[in-house]
Amino acid sequence: MTLRHSTRWAAVALMFLTASTQAQQPPAPDAASSQVLDVQGGQIRVVTVASGLFHPWSLAFLTDGRTLLVAERDGRVRIIRDGILTPDPAWTSPTARGQSADTLHAVAVHPQFAQNRFVYVSYPKPGPRGITLAVARGQLSGSTLEEVKEIFVADAWETGGNLAGRMLFGPDQTLYVTVGDRDRLCCTGTDDNTLRLKAQDLANHVGKTLRIRDDGSVPPDNPFVGKAGAKLEVFTYGHRNGYGLAFHPETGELWQAEIGPMGGDEINILYPGHNYGWPLVSTGRNYTGTLVSDQPWARPGMDNPRIHWVPSISPSSIIFYTGDKFPRWKNNLFVGALTARQLQRIAFNQPSQAERRESLLVPLNVRIRDVQQSPDGYIYVATEKGIGGTAADGTVLRIEPVN
Repeated sequence: MTLRHSTRWAAVALMFLTASTQAQQPPAPDAASSQVLDVQGGQIRVVTVASGLFHPWSLAFLTDGRTLLVAERDGRVRIIRDGILTPDPAWTSPTARGQSADTLHAVAVHPQFAQNRFVYVSYPKPGPRGITLAVARGQLSGSTLEEVKEIFVADAWETGGNLAGRMLFGPDQTLYVTVGDRDRLCCTGTDDNTLRLKAQDLANHVGKTLRIRDDGSVPPDNPFVGKAGAKLEVFTYGHRNGYGLAFHPETGELWQAEIGPMGGDEINILYPGHNYGWPLVSTGRNYTGTLVSDQPWARPGMDNPRIHWVPSISPSSIIFYTGDKFPRWKNNLFVGALTARQLQRIAFNQPSQAERRESLLVPLNVRIRDVQQSPDGYIYVATEKGIGGTAADGTVLRIEPVN
């Protein structure tokens, strides 16, 4: 990987990020469904947009600014239009097996949605070798997702272990997809590294961030095209469980949030073909209490994280704020946290402090599954109350400034 190639990727991304979309103002908040919280330098209003959702995993806005898609973990894609949750799902995963099943992860909208109506979903796919991650594409017609067809199936088959499945379109309309390390042994009282070491092997998709075309095929400029034995979809490798993806608004670099074991959560800046170390480099501990790595800080040829957390916050999602509703938060990084039950704001290049972190939404005591910026500059989060269970207690919340 050369500096020239890294600069080219970042420059293209930066051009993509400078485009803006105008949308209408949200409806006035109902006092019964909103609350005001104190934050550094002022207050915010948190408005409940939708409730009664089953573990909402992912949010995606359509280009009209009026419509929000929600992926529920039990396999349903829901639609919120003009602040109203439609009663019937737009689509249900073919692997849906009721509310106890994990059958849908992310939803993403094609950058040219206004022309092609394409919507993408990622979900666990069962088969003879266990379960892996699949990506499908359909076309939204009214309130129904039609002609949904699988376009990619990861070579990440296992009988358990984390799948991840976060998706983000890049500036050149390629799709980035995260795949977890599939380590079903991590929580069984053993320090066995056998499965997690697949993240270091380019012959599979385990523990990787992938880059595919919008039809599921391989971009010819992917970093391992032409390398014998490597999966051509691989963009970066050596990841544990990547959940958040966002392009930096000033540099155009792709940032990724990654959940570590006990400690060792990371945010990495992704460059084509780079190795991010898992499990050979990690500041986390195994669930037995032992160190994951005997070299926790660095190894030659492996990139260090830009940010890390010990103890864990379990980062589920990230965005850089680029709107105009919160001028003081311009270009700040927002991190959804599961175990820490908060939305964390990180401001860079602060006086006498390189990074300043603020914990938001803590009084709500909810797990933040996703954070997104709406086209009109508000911040939306998807929440759940617990890691499991069958209660439909998830919500979509909008964060507004208090004038």
